[in-house]
Amino acid sequence: MISTEDLHFFIMLTNAASLADAARKLGVTPPAVTQRLRLLEARLGMRLIDRSGRRMVLTDEGELLASNARRICDDIGNLADTLASRRGSVAGHLRVIAPLGFGQRYVAPAIAEFRTLYPEVNASLMLSDRPASISDDMWDLMVHIGELRDSSLVSRRLAPNRRILCAAPCYLARRGELRYPDDLRAHDCIALRENDEDVTMWRFTPKDHGAPANVRIEPVMTSNDGGTVRDWALAGLGIISRSEWDVAEHLNAGRLVPLLGAWTQPDADIVALISSRHGRSLRATRFLELLHASVLQQPWLPRNGSEHPERGKCAKDPRADGSGARATAV
Repeated sequence: MISTEDLHFFIMLTNAASLADAARKLGVTPPAVTQRLRLLEARLGMRLIDRSGRRMVLTDEGELLASNARRICDDIGNLADTLASRRGSVAGHLRVIAPLGFGQRYVAPAIAEFRTLYPEVNASLMLSDRPASISDDMWDLMVHIGELRDSSLVSRRLAPNRRILCAAPCYLARRGELRYPDDLRAHDCIALRENDEDVTMWRFTPKDHGAPANVRIEPVMTSNDGGTVRDWALAGLGIISRSEWDVAEHLNAGRLVPLLGAWTQPDADIVALISSRHGRSLRATRFLELLHASVLQQPWLPRNGSEHPERGKCAKDPRADGSGARATAV
């Protein structure tokens, strides 16, 4: 026998490029994914995926299971939504995907609050550095930050979010200030790799409406974790271009300093994407309302009387001991 969790697991596999990719999306190790697939195949008594090459290829039986799994999961979800709506309750399985750092800091608390308000809802939050790569049959709602490549997805703007070029005061004292974007070529730059974006092309527009400037940086360090990138900058290791939500408190306290004030970078608004399959459920609609009300307040921005400048020192890099497993230096 197989369960609906098995069906959801197999759907995830069919949407992944490899077992390692599936492991990243599920937040587990590749051996754990391989073992779960073997157990599923053993229960069914048939091979579902050909793993002899570098890519996964569904067998005929795997194709049959995948197509029926999607239909069954959709039917179960729709039935649960219909029954819940008839009795006027919010129930079912709420599945949310969000970026790593923002999801931990703002989406996870919102889900906890939502679960308290609607105890009949089961909720799962998947944090990923590449959320846009996950098929919409795996989620009800996705939080996305930055450029939206698929314009066919229904989206709702949650909050504005600027990109800010910044560095620690001790780095600037050691390496000097910047006057123009081209000055970045002579500095240590740190890049965040996420959403398959071209992270080494930094774009600037002058506030006086002059000609834009695009600079191809050569990062000295990269990571797929925004917190790691921010902490490297706080430690005085280089210049970063980060979302305002992630660096606002450090800018306010003077631990980071904004650079190139006469120039702006493209905004990276925070939006909610709604699944075409599941995003119209009552639970998804109610959670979107709660999340929008929470994020719209932009809790990362300083409030009156909250400024406590601490300029001049660099923070110790908490990942200097090698504990930052996701960090990659180049």
